[in-house]
Amino acid sequence: MASLLPVPEVSMPLVLNLSSSPSLWTLFTVNRPLLYKQRRKIQSSFPLLTTMAVHTQGGLSISSLNTHELAPKREKIELETDAISILNERIRRDHGKKEATRPVMDSQEADKYIQMVKEQQQKGLEKLKGYRENKEGGVFSYKVDPYTLRSGDYVVHKKVGVGRFVGIKFDVRKASTEPIEYVFIEYADGMAKLPVKQASRMLYRYNLPNETKKPRALSKLNDTSVWERRKTKGKVAIQKMVVDLMELYLHRLKQKRSPYPTSPAMAEFAAQFLYEPTPDQKQAFIDVEKDLTERETPMDRLICGDVGFGKTEVALRAIFCVVSAGKQAMVLAPTIVLAKQHFDVISERFSKYPSIKVGLLSRFQSKAEKEEYLNMIKKGNLDIIVGTHSLLGSRVVYNNLGLLVVDEEQRFGVKQKEKIASFKTSVDVLTLSATPIPRTLYLALTGFRDASLISTPPPERVPIRTCLSAFGKEKVIVAIQYELDRGGQVFYVLPRIKGLEEVMDFLEQSFPDVDIAIAHGKLRGRVGRADKEAYAYLFYPDKSLLSDQAMERLAALEECRELGQGFQLAERDMGIRGFGTIFGEQQTGDVGNVGIDLFFEMLFESLSRVEEHRVVSVPYQSVQIDININPRLPSEYINYLENPMETIIEAEKAAEKDIWSLMQFTENLRRQYGKEPYSMGILLKKLYVRRMAADLGIIRIYASGKMVGMKTNMSKGVFKLMTDSMISDVYRNSLLFEEDRIKAELLLELPREQLLNWIFQCLAELHASLPALIKY
Repeated sequence: MASLLPVPEVSMPLVLNLSSSPSLWTLFTVNRPLLYKQRRKIQSSFPLLTTMAVHTQGGLSISSLNTHELAPKREKIELETDAISILNERIRRDHGKKEATRPVMDSQEADKYIQMVKEQQQKGLEKLKGYRENKEGGVFSYKVDPYTLRSGDYVVHKKVGVGRFVGIKFDVRKASTEPIEYVFIEYADGMAKLPVKQASRMLYRYNLPNETKKPRALSKLNDTSVWERRKTKGKVAIQKMVVDLMELYLHRLKQKRSPYPTSPAMAEFAAQFLYEPTPDQKQAFIDVEKDLTERETPMDRLICGDVGFGKTEVALRAIFCVVSAGKQAMVLAPTIVLAKQHFDVISERFSKYPSIKVGLLSRFQSKAEKEEYLNMIKKGNLDIIVGTHSLLGSRVVYNNLGLLVVDEEQRFGVKQKEKIASFKTSVDVLTLSATPIPRTLYLALTGFRDASLISTPPPERVPIRTCLSAFGKEKVIVAIQYELDRGGQVFYVLPRIKGLEEVMDFLEQSFPDVDIAIAHGKLRGRVGRADKEAYAYLFYPDKSLLSDQAMERLAALEECRELGQGFQLAERDMGIRGFGTIFGEQQTGDVGNVGIDLFFEMLFESLSRVEEHRVVSVPYQSVQIDININPRLPSEYINYLENPMETIIEAEKAAEKDIWSLMQFTENLRRQYGKEPYSMGILLKKLYVRRMAADLGIIRIYASGKMVGMKTNMSKGVFKLMTDSMISDVYRNSLLFEEDRIKAELLLELPREQLLNWIFQCLAELHASLPALIKY
């Protein structure tokens, strides 16, 4: 039986830098007259004439080859597979429009907003999770208590990887007679045991963000390299996620609006609330008021609390604040029933303010009524507009929208959620939810979204007792009879309209003296608002027909029965089905590499050290490349360039601007003149090397024998993040970080062109890690 041994962390660092530009006049061959004779623009995808450069001891010798003899298909393949094309494709994929529109920050601004993100993260953890501390330094932790595990559960050991929990039992150490408790975990190549105390510091549950709960494979005790690669991949994915979130957050911070004024009328409006607010409610009131009256950026706050806990009152006060300042408020609900409820509550609460007009836009209105409402909204004659997703349609034009209140966001479709997200850059948004969707919850937990948790129940409220059971007519009859005997009401809810009549017949036969009616509506949330204990029976047809995930979600409903546990239920659901996508583009598949719990802990660790993940670029002109290589362009190629001197100047300008501009220049050049000759490729690679070095914070690149050195301003931590994300072991394993430079020891001394190619490929791999780093 093997014992777990610590697995050392794999660390790999890297950085690069470039310098002076070549003299333009040395780029051309001496055949000067050809620069001005017979010059013509090539319109086809491939040049009529191209040159092949062959390296000799004397430098470059030029030979010509008529391209009519070459098959276009082969030319196309070469264009798609050369090193520059591959790099360009990566730049387009990773950067694209996003990189071109990246917010520009100076150093001072970057410091300020990174600090704000860290503060937001801390607030998110404190308010939503409380302090879950482990014994070593009070670090936030998702580690699992071994005693809560069941035999067969999949777990993650931070150093070894994914295993299957077998059980806990007493065993005696070799040099001792006293038995202690051990956790036994099955791996692919054997059984491991470790003391319970050690296990509590190293183990996590292994949950996946999809239907299947089973990992692809168990890790190996005697070979942890696969697990290390999976963990590294997860770490890189997390780092990219953090940077994307920070840019999203920065974009929000850059949106400005004047703070709303405070007035005595706000206190008068609040005084109309008939109940004594709970402590959580009071804090939510304060949070929202500060968002609106003290900040210059639009609010994006989640109010999380069980039904009947007072979320609507928070929204009403926010609406009053905004509408009093002359702006419109939109209240968005997923169903017309909920929208009508909101309309009634709002109308009653604002009835003392005749100047504030409230309207409900619904499908039950006639076409003429709807047109009149749309016109009133456009002219600003309606102050508060309540409705369903129809409020998000293109025909609804707001006069001066200031606030969007979204009730139960999780019940809207993908397109509606994206539309809701688009409002967040221009108006204040308040989201109300008993069980927020995983994405919303995730952003709140990470601190990139403000959140207030109302978990304190109102006085005299008692929890709903939830019972989970296979369906049986006798069980149903007993449950209903119990409720009738104590003078209560019963709602019998089906997931679909089909089958209602059949149930009606069954109930009428079982309870002939009871009034029974059919209504089409939704579930459990309206049950148990009074001071009398309510019951919710959740019946399923047959256990064998349910997936593991369905059973787990039902069990979560049964377990989270206490008041105020809507948030915990949402968190359980996030663990069961994953938190989905953050940006609406793709599922976060990298979670599956390490499991959700370890993924979250790595995420929080990355957030807490976010300031260490910066890359400080250097000016392009300050980069020095001390490699003596100045290729001369062949006369044949020069003849086909419309203005060769201007082309070279444009190339240098593009490289000086940014990598995106250099990529566009190269692709335009190839579209116009076809694939460049070898010597022009060398020139382009030199420009790319210098540009990438500047982006990476590399000031100088030089070679000495078999050693390549790159002087840089990057930290060792950034170097490790970069090398961790490198695909090629060849480049990763050759790099070493020492003080202020990256070094690479080659196997042999390379000719200048091959050396440039090596540096180009190495920098291209390092440059690919930039989306995972903070840049300013």
